[in-house]
Amino acid sequence: VGIIIDTVCLPNHHAVFLQPQSERSVMKLLRYGEVGAEKPGMLDEQGDIRDLSSIVSDISPAIIDAGDLDGLKSVDPASLPRVENNPRLGPCVGRIGKFVCIGLNYSDHAKETGMPIPTEPIVFMKTTSSISGPDDDIELIRGSVKTDWEVELGIVVGKHTKYVSEENALDHVAGYCVVNDVSERQWQLEQGGQWIKGKSGDTYGPIGPWFVTRDEIPDPQNLDLWLEVNDKRHQDGNTRTMIFPVSTIISYLSQCMSLQPGDVIATGTPPGVGQGMKPPVYLRAGDRLRLGVEGLGIQQQTVIDSK
Repeated sequence: VGIIIDTVCLPNHHAVFLQPQSERSVMKLLRYGEVGAEKPGMLDEQGDIRDLSSIVSDISPAIIDAGDLDGLKSVDPASLPRVENNPRLGPCVGRIGKFVCIGLNYSDHAKETGMPIPTEPIVFMKTTSSISGPDDDIELIRGSVKTDWEVELGIVVGKHTKYVSEENALDHVAGYCVVNDVSERQWQLEQGGQWIKGKSGDTYGPIGPWFVTRDEIPDPQNLDLWLEVNDKRHQDGNTRTMIFPVSTIISYLSQCMSLQPGDVIATGTPPGVGQGMKPPVYLRAGDRLRLGVEGLGIQQQTVIDSK
């Protein structure tokens, strides 16, 4: 239990209790509630959701840009209302402006897909309409027979970023989260054009369950990440085997586009995708996925047919 030592007034002037830096656990920020009506929350030490609505309006780009996350670090979750009845979790950041992805960023993954190992980051986008909650159903694109899985480390951008050096790139990170870069390979690779077509189906971008601020993840290049389908482990990697590390990705992107607070960057997936199996294996209605990144929580999804 945190020791109450003071109160603090955050932007909308609600007093909350602080706890000593040495006694607080890792801050895990989340959003909960029905689609389109999510509220901000924080996880306590027992794994219960605490409501943050009296302190911040949302976990959103505006809150990140204003620096309000710093004020939340000393909040004692026990002083906040507990959320009952196990609500749905939404994407851990709302109103995301850009959803940028890096392809083939693990050499073993490039090899399993039969593609050359990149000499520069492969950049593509997922539409923000693909974003869903961490445990929401994955709804197959109508007629899909090649929908695949990809567990990835997600970066949440913390401030306006343009022409930043690799040395200073991590200063522009707000935090990290889990991303499942669900991909329809036929639309992505066999029907011409750009990858975005196969990456942007509704529900093909689960994000969360929460995001953890940068200071809680001292080395983003040493995180285990894994994925299971129907209780069978398919992906089991570590971010240290990335071709282009987080600092390189941020710096590289900032040379060709500005990054804004709340933008999310998916950093690539380790080997073990369905496309790389012999013969390839793809998702079908009824399949169950479970995936996670060390320190960032676990996603669980069920695949359903298109509605």
